[in-house]
Amino acid sequence: MKTETKPSLTMTCKSCDTLCQRFGLHRNGLRRFRCPGCKKTYTEAHKPALAGSYLSQDRIILALRLLLEGNSIRSTERIAETDRNTIMRLLTLAGEKAEKLMARMIVNIPVRDVECDELWAFVGKKEKRVRPEDDPSLGDAYCFVAIERNTKLVLNFALGKRNQRTTDTFIEGLRHATARSRFQITTDGFAPYKSAISNTLHDRCDFAQLIKVYRAASEGEGRYSPAEVSSVEVVPVMGQPDPDRICTSIVERQNLTIRMHMRRLTRLTNGFSKKWESLWSAYCLYFAFYNFCRVHSSIRVTPAMEAGITDHVWELAELLA
Repeated sequence: MKTETKPSLTMTCKSCDTLCQRFGLHRNGLRRFRCPGCKKTYTEAHKPALAGSYLSQDRIILALRLLLEGNSIRSTERIAETDRNTIMRLLTLAGEKAEKLMARMIVNIPVRDVECDELWAFVGKKEKRVRPEDDPSLGDAYCFVAIERNTKLVLNFALGKRNQRTTDTFIEGLRHATARSRFQITTDGFAPYKSAISNTLHDRCDFAQLIKVYRAASEGEGRYSPAEVSSVEVVPVMGQPDPDRICTSIVERQNLTIRMHMRRLTRLTNGFSKKWESLWSAYCLYFAFYNFCRVHSSIRVTPAMEAGITDHVWELAELLA
């Protein structure tokens, strides 16, 4: 979907009402005109592809697609030939659009099986290096994600510290996103889920936790990947959860997909987020892109199509409209 108007072929001088002549192109690709009488120049009327930015739609889409496919800000700057500060502004503007879209479209969705998990990242520095006088936004930043197992639709997400407050906010958003019909929800063993789900979703879900027990590392062993899982414990918490449907595999696999698509989540690099707001904008844009634009390999359509929210694969420009 194009948001720019069709190029004007003629233009009249605003000063002397003389018909202007074509005078090349502006650096953003728009036509320029010059009055043969007073020599004033004009650029054709146009509507920005993204409110707040006067880049052409093609350049905006290219920059955002590069970010969504795992490129860093500076690599996007080199490939798209667009200043990194401009790219950051585009990310913020696109993130705001995506956040509003998700809030408007992901409402009262009928679901059957919901899986929840938390995805770790950090802002500025890792938690162990945060000092008491530092900004509270620095350090660990956990993204809580809820996905419907059958449609693969991301229903809700919340960014914050891994605590009761963020969990409560996340589950309240999940209630807003889901319909009143009964469904089953599975989480990991994070304790705050119990009170959050019991207080907020008690009227519509059966709830179980899948708790993984990890093998202790042997003396002298160093590893960066998670430890080996030694056992898995299933704990019914509320209602009558079906044992055959207690699973968190889909949301855990989704965490890998997110890391592959967002450079700021790649471990052992300097591409991590420096500002909380930038990380939030990146998540908003990614989840909207994932739900509406990205065809899921297992269902052959987008999650939004599988859930009956839309009837076609969206172009990225539609997210920005």
